[in-house]
Amino acid sequence: MATKVMEVVKKLDIERYMGRWYEIASFPSRFQPKDGENTRATYTLNTDGTVHVLNETWSNGKRGYIEGTAYKADPNSDEAKLKVKFYVPPFLPIIPVTGDYWVLHIDKEYQYALIGQPSRNYLWILCRQTCLDDEIYNQLVEKAKEEGYDVSKLHKTPQSDSPPESEDGPKDTKGIWWIKSILGK
Repeated sequence: MATKVMEVVKKLDIERYMGRWYEIASFPSRFQPKDGENTRATYTLNTDGTVHVLNETWSNGKRGYIEGTAYKADPNSDEAKLKVKFYVPPFLPIIPVTGDYWVLHIDKEYQYALIGQPSRNYLWILCRQTCLDDEIYNQLVEKAKEEGYDVSKLHKTPQSDSPPESEDGPKDTKGIWWIKSILGK
């Protein structure tokens, strides 16, 4: 099924891509809690051209987060194929983990995006708002299917109309969410 060469966005305007993106749906991952909500990513351009990544999610009322760095997989390519490096576990960051982050689709206004990677084991639908029009959502799902993804694995992420600010609420300072997610809980 997944033999087609994946098409990615060309000439991504990285500056326009910066800012906050809300996770509308994703494939479940051992790197995120199963009961996570208000999941989002905030991207900030660094002076060296890399991107600071802040991924946040709320589980059982507590904020869990991990920070990393994204950079172009091939600096000479115009394709939106990025690498993202995190250090884990988040409470004692010592082990580097690098993954692919490919922008498969983005609208002209940079308001919603489809993100994947070559193994097709991970998929995200992101939006600048906490909700996405059903018609657009379905178009992105169809695009993912065309790229060889098993879209039956997509899970919609609960989002509040008024999402918490980064520092609101108690924090998961021990990284319990991360440990549980590795154990499949």
